Amino acid sequence: VSDQKPLGCWSVKHGQIITCPVVCNFETHEYIAVHDDKVLRIWKNKDINLDKVFKATLSADVYRIHSLPNGGPVVLFKGGGVRTLDVLLEAPQQEIENIISDEVIKWSEAFMEGQQPVLIFATEKDGDFFVYVQKLKMNSLHKYKLEQQELSKPLSFTAYIKNQIITLLCLCSNDSVYKVLIPLQQNSEEEEQTLSKSLLLKLSVSGSVLKGTSFVVLDRDHIAVLGSLAAPGEDSKECLTIWNTKFQTLQTSKELPLGTSGQLWCYEEKFFFTHGKVLTVIMYKCETSSLAAAVGKLKDSQTPDVSSFVNWNTLGDEELVVSFQSQQSVALKSESKMTLRSKRNTVAKVQPDTLSVGQLLLNLKDASTTVFEDELRQLISKAQMPDFQATIGCVITALINRCKTNPKYYPRNFLLHIVQTRDLSYSLCPDLMAVALEKKDVHLLQICLQRFPDIPEEITYACLKVFLSISESYLQRIDVNLESVICYIDIEFNNKEVKTEIVENGFNAELEQDIWDTKITKETHVTADGEFCPVGPQKAALLNAVLHSAYSETFLLPHLKNLPAQQAVLFLRYLYYLYVKCSEKINTTLPGIRSPTISQIMDWMCLLLDAHFTVMVMLPEAKELLSNLHKFVRAQVRFYSELNKIEGSLRELQRLNHQKDSQTYSIEVLELI
Repeated sequence: VSDQKPLGCWSVKHGQIITCPVVCNFETHEYIAVHDDKVLRIWKNKDINLDKVFKATLSADVYRIHSLPNGGPVVLFKGGGVRTLDVLLEAPQQEIENIISDEVIKWSEAFMEGQQPVLIFATEKDGDFFVYVQKLKMNSLHKYKLEQQELSKPLSFTAYIKNQIITLLCLCSNDSVYKVLIPLQQNSEEEEQTLSKSLLLKLSVSGSVLKGTSFVVLDRDHIAVLGSLAAPGEDSKECLTIWNTKFQTLQTSKELPLGTSGQLWCYEEKFFFTHGKVLTVIMYKCETSSLAAAVGKLKDSQTPDVSSFVNWNTLGDEELVVSFQSQQSVALKSESKMTLRSKRNTVAKVQPDTLSVGQLLLNLKDASTTVFEDELRQLISKAQMPDFQATIGCVITALINRCKTNPKYYPRNFLLHIVQTRDLSYSLCPDLMAVALEKKDVHLLQICLQRFPDIPEEITYACLKVFLSISESYLQRIDVNLESVICYIDIEFNNKEVKTEIVENGFNAELEQDIWDTKITKETHVTADGEFCPVGPQKAALLNAVLHSAYSETFLLPHLKNLPAQQAVLFLRYLYYLYVKCSEKINTTLPGIRSPTISQIMDWMCLLLDAHFTVMVMLPEAKELLSNLHKFVRAQVRFYSELNKIEGSLRELQRLNHQKDSQTYSIEVLELI
């Protein structure tokens, strides 16, 4: 998610339906899915086609698979039966008991209590709700009935285990959250018990009521609720809210104008939810709550709270600040909030080590350019501070945000220095390359392509298009790193390439083509045989950076098809030139630093031909190029085919030489048949 790159995609056949969420087996690093309720599929990352992976048809319908980090996958069937995956795979058609009769499962969750896997699930029948707790190793099952309340029914559940007690939280239709305590240690002979609910939180504040759809527990004092907040006389608005259950206060809320699916997930101190058509991720950090912090939040509603130390750039600039105001994880060390407010207009006087990074960047928002950059340089110089990489990402984001608000501002040298001296990634500063593309800062784009390991294919394509479209005369005035081309493109002072004849081990590309096709004229060699580079050294260096960038063919190909035909031909000419240059070397390796490898050149040639083959066949200027490329490849295939024919004879000769007395002088004639 942080790299914004799809890593894999699998699909079932037409007509088949995946009927429960796919999970990962942490022990075997395999994915587990169920389609059409009963068909189990298990596969690994390297598998491509689901039809060819492991398949098992079960005897009963599956409700959900839960994967525990140290306990393995646990399968819950719609009839209430539970099996570990290992036991189930021993006999997939084993009979599964029906425990819950006419009840319907509404929710389930699995935990590890010590070394013991524990499964809890809630069911409904005729308006009554029941809770089942199963300890797998002990094979014990307990059934409870939830206490009913008039005009209220549970909408969503969540739970956690602590000190042998399950705390079950219920989000109910009366806009309240209730708590239910279930002890794990129970007498197995006891009959069905009724669980009483206690009110934990009323989801209303200042006359506004939250109609929650899903919620998660953050810690013992805080929960997050996703839903619609409705004020009297106003339209309801979807929002994410954070509540302090200890002091019954709304800590913060964030409006989500694009709408959500109503689902909220929480994993490793990050919120996951859909906002419009995108998956939004917001980081948070909880510390022990206090009454002063809870009341302080109510008094200071202007301070943004929901935040991301790494700016995900999804819900606005205010997400750049710290965590919830009541849990200031990197908050003020000595100054009170009132003191801080009084100093907001004197940014230069505030010492950076007394503020959180997010607060410092907010304070610098309206500072002058000189003060702004000086403060950021001081912040970067503190290499010993925690979360340093995230801090650099926030600094770049602050610079980019200022570029967006002030089109005349562009700190090219500052950005270039940061990228060259720090180990960054695209996900830490996703807007950096977008702004560089807008400014046509090809040098910064070149460095990003060389250093960022996680650039999306769309951005890689955009860089390629910009590099191919910029004129050679413009590039000659630009500072570009030529390390990757200087060793195999010789340039005179008048910028004309000097032909360098390279013949190694008797192989010459021009000579080989003459052997197999005597109709190629000398003029063809000069113009299209790869002797002369079709682009200047600056453009060649930029294109080499693209060739080095990691990509997935599946996701790059659709973008590459949009490349204008003339640019595609030019790029293919350059790839052909590199291909010929590599073939001149016995080790097929170009000299220089970060020079393209033969594999990268071949992969991009194939990708470009796949994307534009029909167009290139129709273009007159491309026909000769394709023909020469075909002839060159054919000559190479024949050359290596001839080498393969004598491979056996050469090995036999080597064996005979080892058997002879090295001190005996002789001359022998061996006939290779």
